[in-house]
This record gives sequence, C-alpha cells and structure tokens, in this order.
Amino acid sequence: MLDASGVGAYLNGILPFFIQSEHGFLLLGNAERLKSYASYHNVTVVPCEIKPFSLKALFFFPVGTTLKINRADVFFSPFFNIPPVNIPVFTTIHDIIFPDMPELTGKIALAARMFLYKRAYRISKKIFTVSEFSKSRIEHYLGNKKPVVVTNSAVQNKFFEYRKKNPNIKKAQTVIFIGNIKKHKGLDCLLDAFVSAKEEGLPHKLIIIGDKEKFRSNDNSVLKKINLLSEDSVSFSGYVWDEQLMESLSQASLLVQPSLYEGFGLPPLEAMVLGTHALISDIPVFKEIYGGFPVSFFRAGDSIELKNKLMELLLEKTPPLPILPDDLLYKYSFKKIAAKILKEFE
Repeated sequence: MLDASGVGAYLNGILPFFIQSEHGFLLLGNAERLKSYASYHNVTVVPCEIKPFSLKALFFFPVGTTLKINRADVFFSPFFNIPPVNIPVFTTIHDIIFPDMPELTGKIALAARMFLYKRAYRISKKIFTVSEFSKSRIEHYLGNKKPVVVTNSAVQNKFFEYRKKNPNIKKAQTVIFIGNIKKHKGLDCLLDAFVSAKEEGLPHKLIIIGDKEKFRSNDNSVLKKINLLSEDSVSFSGYVWDEQLMESLSQASLLVQPSLYEGFGLPPLEAMVLGTHALISDIPVFKEIYGGFPVSFFRAGDSIELKNKLMELLLEKTPPLPILPDDLLYKYSFKKIAAKILKEFE
C-alpha cells in the first residue's frame, strides 16, 4: 500500500519510526519496493504480490504467508481490507465517506464497502483514525464498543528537508489543486470560481495535480468546464513524483483545497510547510485540523465566495507566506503518530 495515495503517505510516514523501535517487523508486499527496509536487522520482508484492495487479499490469501503472519504478535493494517489472520488485529480507517456520501458509488459497491468496514471493526482489537471528525463518523456507523484512537496524519520529513534546502523559491502565478475528480474533492466548485475569476482579469494558471486520462473516464461534466479554459489557464500535471510535487507546491502562489468531505486533508499542511498559503473550505474536519493555522477559509461549495477569495488573495493583496511556529510545525508529526500506535500495540 506504499504507493496508494493518502494511505501510502501515511504508511511511508510511520514505517521509518516503527523500525527504529525495539520490535521486529514482518513487511508484506513487493520485494523491490520494500528493499530499502530489508537491510534493517529487525525487518523481514515477505514477498506478496496480491493487490491490497482485491477480493483475493480478503478471501484467498496465500496459506504460507498467513502462517508467517500468525507467528507474529499483532497484525497492523493501514486500510480496512484485512486478510484472514488469527492474531490481534489493529486497523486504520482513514474515513468512512461512502455511507456519508452514497452518491459516490453504486448500491452494490456501497454494500460491499459497508461489509468491509463492519468486518474490520468486528475483528480489530482497536481502530485508528486520523481526526476526531472521522472518529465520530466511525462510531456513528459502526458503534462505540471498540476503542477508536485518533492518531492524525502528518507531513513526511522529505517536505521539511526540501524547504530547508530551498528557502527562497520565487513564486509563480500558479494556483494548485491536489486531488481527484470525485465529487467530494470540490473541483467542480473550484472550476466555476476560476472561470469567473479569469473573466475578471485573474492572470494566474490553475494546475491540477493529477492524470487527465483518469479524469476523462470519471466525470465528463467537469472536463467540459476544463475545456472552456485555454491551456494557458488550466493544465494537468499528469502523475508526479514527490520531488515534482514539492517543486510545484513551493512555487505556487496559492493552494486551493475546496473539499466537501475529508478524513484529514493533508495538502494544505504540505503547502504550508513548503511556504505556500492555503485557501480551504470550511468543512468540519478542516476547522478541526487547521484551526489556529495561518490558512484562509471559504464556505464549502460556494463558488462565488471562492472566486472573491481568489481575487482578494491573488490580486488585491499578496497571499501571506505561512509562518509556522514550532508548536504548529510539529503539531502533526509521524514520529508522534508512530509512537502512539506502538504504545497501543504494546
């Protein structure tokens, strides 16, 4: 799961701190992908090519691999699709968006996901999640008989290192959106706002961090809005490696995160670490996570207010460079998260 979007960022963040502990670790996955961990004395890599989000992972896990897992003390899953094991299970459920926004999927797919949510809750000793908001939704749908522990998410160390190496990057006239085309990410609202802002003279370009080919197969209405804008006004980055992402975020005048729903919502924090102001929707989880941070809020789903905020921040005044004192800079850290999870294991 190391390359699986938000789950991957979470796992990449906590693994280095896990293996610094006194415990031994059995890591399942692609041997080549895990080779950087294989040299540690307390790590054993077990090659496993089964796709982590597949039915095969759930019902047809290799017997030999299962036997190795069952000789361990605990099984930790950073996602709610858990193979059949008979040792104590600890699971991270990042969010429970599908019953909250059933329009994101069909009835059969929703039923399948609810089965997986409920199964993970039933077989787990404890559940980890990334915000108080997500905890409240998990307890709403799955109950409150199991401990649900909030461990948050955080920015990987490479973002801090990049900022230290590049402290004075010149800002470009670009606005960054990071996410996908799914309704809860709010790209539709951002495009409406951006089209209006361009009509009123906004010179900036919108860069959508994502693959346009994947967008095309999901939502033609959003693509039609994108096609109304010239290539000088909006572009897709395609898939980007972390180095390219950090460069784009550092150079941007503004990150806009117009989400209607998130479990945590990491890009605004990454942007601030890299010295870029964040304009974000006022959904409950963003109020929880980013209250006290130097961000700007707008009413979720309100394209007119978003347009006005864009004009204000990008034309009427320069977006303030976020200055994060140490208490905010390290409020969310993977070192803390890993320590909290390990304590629960122990």
